[in-house]
Amino acid sequence: MKSTIDQIIKSMGLVFGDIGTSPIYTLTVIFLTLPVSAMNILSILSLMIWTLIFIVSVQYAWLAMSLSQRGEGGEIVLNQILQKLIKSSRAVLFFSLLTYVGVSLMIGDSIITPAISILSAVEGFHFIPAFDGITQTTILVITIFITLALFLVQNHGTEKISKVFGPIMIVWFVALAGSGVLSIADTPFILRAFNPMYGINFLLHHGLPGFFVLSEVILCATGAEALYADMGHLGAKPIIQAWCFVFVALVLNYLGQGVFLLHHPNAQNILFNMVLHQTPHFYIPFLVVSICATIIASQAMISGMFSVVYQGINTQIFPLFKVDYTSEKLSSQIYIGAINWFLLVSVLAVILFFQESSKLAAAYGFAVTATIAITALMMLVIFYLRKKYWLMGLTGFLFFIDLCFFLAATSKIPSGAYVSIILAIIPLALILLYTMGHRALYRSLKPMPKDKFLPQYMEMYTKSSKIAGTALFFARGIDRVPPYVVQTMFINGIIYEDNIFIHVNKLDEAYGLSFEFTDVAPGLRLFKINVGYMQVFNVEKILNNAGIKEKVIFYGLEDIETTNVFWNLFAKVKKLLPSFISFYKLPSYKVHGVVTQINMD
Repeated sequence: MKSTIDQIIKSMGLVFGDIGTSPIYTLTVIFLTLPVSAMNILSILSLMIWTLIFIVSVQYAWLAMSLSQRGEGGEIVLNQILQKLIKSSRAVLFFSLLTYVGVSLMIGDSIITPAISILSAVEGFHFIPAFDGITQTTILVITIFITLALFLVQNHGTEKISKVFGPIMIVWFVALAGSGVLSIADTPFILRAFNPMYGINFLLHHGLPGFFVLSEVILCATGAEALYADMGHLGAKPIIQAWCFVFVALVLNYLGQGVFLLHHPNAQNILFNMVLHQTPHFYIPFLVVSICATIIASQAMISGMFSVVYQGINTQIFPLFKVDYTSEKLSSQIYIGAINWFLLVSVLAVILFFQESSKLAAAYGFAVTATIAITALMMLVIFYLRKKYWLMGLTGFLFFIDLCFFLAATSKIPSGAYVSIILAIIPLALILLYTMGHRALYRSLKPMPKDKFLPQYMEMYTKSSKIAGTALFFARGIDRVPPYVVQTMFINGIIYEDNIFIHVNKLDEAYGLSFEFTDVAPGLRLFKINVGYMQVFNVEKILNNAGIKEKVIFYGLEDIETTNVFWNLFAKVKKLLPSFISFYKLPSYKVHGVVTQINMD
């Protein structure tokens, strides 16, 4: 029982930071343009409550979390499931591209989330009497300072301080629920918002402007995808149990904000004004907790991005970015410097460009709605292929709702959502460049078939003098031998007494680690490391555990010659990034790179 409670508390800090800080700005942003009236408040609250029920509870907490591989979730997992079910190569390509788009949008979203969360919380200083004259410039400086501090400590890891994330978020949710109950007690009629007809009638009678309001309503569900994406860290059960508590806290707070707005239609920030009005003496502690909550939400998003990119590296979607391990106890604690600095620069640029959280909201939501719709579409196809037709029907209904949110969010493109599209284009372009470039490179390598390689190897091994010791060669198995191996052995005449081909085989499952030897020929063995695509592992330790005492490690370096602009860019990117060997952190004094000239025209 204790372990379950611990997991629930951990999930508060790891999973619910983004959706948990949405009350700071969501209702305020919606009523910046919508007239304040009892009917409008009831209608918007109805839409928000049922959005949380349909999108978060049904789509993610129930349906999505029922689709996992060894307890792991996310769009990459859905794509892995589809790869096994789909027979058409065109369909496989389509859903792979859809996954690339979804991952890229998620990265774009991860840039806007820290910006809007931290900035909206710091803007709470406006309502402290002692800071009555504080300028927006000062607010920006404080926000930038917090953002810099957050990203600059990432390389040290968060293992020690992450233990307090859950308890802080519990305090935050209790405060949200409590402030909501205090308002609801004064005006219980607000509970009518649970009736979905208020929301439906609003959409039916307000035409296109009313439909576009959905682009702001969806802000209450931002972070919903974290329930599914992070389930591998904690398991589905504690996340679902925690969501029950979080859902109640959020709904109570939104209802309370609705009551306060009805009595105070000119409120600048509904949540902060409500708390200040209810308990003036507790406002500053509440503001401090809110800032801590937004920092935790941002930290969860950063850590989530490291995990997503690591998934992408292992599934050969992303290049081999340098990965550092920040914890000796927890292998999942990783730091990817290139991603950290990209996020930092992008977040700062977004903060300085929009300067106010209300303006940032114009850019927020588009990427979220697209990601939610992509997830629903992939689930729909999975349920269809598995012949679970009633689940397919329910998912189809949710997909329709998701499409409505997405279409409504397209209205935000001219006013700021174009920024999230630009931010998503950067990783998408890198993914397409890397995946297409590597396919073209592999075609150009012209590896030697096993049936041609082995006779030459046997002759060479039998007749030539051999170097004492063990040599390692990294390859994708033995069936097609890379040119650098052929060049090393047959052209340069370098052959050792013990030659081992190392094949790092990525499994369809998220986690798992095993290895096996296969004897191929005298003095030639294949060492296969089977590893899950999210498994963090150390190749050198595996080699030591297997009893391999290598003298030298060979790997291939491609010198790409091309007149194609696209492949030329691919070659430049490839040179800038860590090599295969340095990515796995093998001892540099044993490593020898063998250059092979490749023509990619």
